[in-house]
Order: sequence, then C-alpha cells, then structure tokens
Amino acid sequence: MDDLLLLPPIAFVIYLGLVGALSLIGQWLAPEKASANKSSIYASGEAPSTRPAVPGYRPFFIVALFFAVVHLGVLVAGSSDLTAVAGIFLAGVMVSLLALILE
Repeated sequence: MDDLLLLPPIAFVIYLGLVGALSLIGQWLAPEKASANKSSIYASGEAPSTRPAVPGYRPFFIVALFFAVVHLGVLVAGSSDLTAVAGIFLAGVMVSLLALILE
C-alpha cells in the first residue's frame, strides 16, 4: 500500500484533488466584489518612479551567470579529487568569477 501512493499517476490524481479542494476553498473565502483599493497595487503612498529600476536585463544576466559558475564550479570541484587538474579548474573558476565581478 505504501508503494501505491508513490506511483506518479496516483500521486498526480491525489495532488489534483488537493489543488481542486484548495481552489474551491479560496473561491469561497474570496470577497464577492473587490473594491478599487483592494485590487490596486500598493505603492506606500508615494508617486511611482518615472524611470525603470533596472535599465535592462544585462545586470540580471551577469548575476545569473555568476551564480551559475559558482554552483557548477562547486559541484565539479566537490566531486573531484585533490589533484593538480582540480586546482587548475578552481583557479579558472576564480578568474571567471573575478571577471564577472569586475564587469
């Protein structure tokens, strides 16, 4: 019986039922008619900024690439032995991270 619940089709049907029940409970708890104040975006009483917070996706991609290099570098270094090749790899990871920081 324990293994039956771990089968993907059975688990999917169980989760589908749970999601449906939560959705019905959420609809029951929701207000009948939302007011303009409840559906508007909260801006702490200040006027919205006229310029975008980030001018483009470039800063995001630099940060994303930084964390990708860190995580993959640690994964590869952690699964290797203490050899000269692993040291060269870690030095390359450090140089690439330094280049991303100085970008």
